[in-house]
Amino acid sequence: MDRNQPALPSNRAFVVQLHADAQVEHGHFKGRVEHIVSYQVARFESLQELVAFIVRVVAEQQKPSGKT
Repeated sequence: MDRNQPALPSNRAFVVQLHADAQVEHGHFKGRVEHIVSYQVARFESLQELVAFIVRVVAEQQKPSGKT
């Protein structure tokens, strides 16, 4: 890791809100996730959907500016 880079960069910050019906202890994830920097939001009904959103957003943030 580059010493000039923060260990916890803001472009990798997310808020995860679990639905009242989520039963995490039984592996049932349901809720909403928001990327702090871009304000992208997704609802999820599984851990896989939550992780897929995070992976997609982090990959987008790593793209050089001006590239699609």
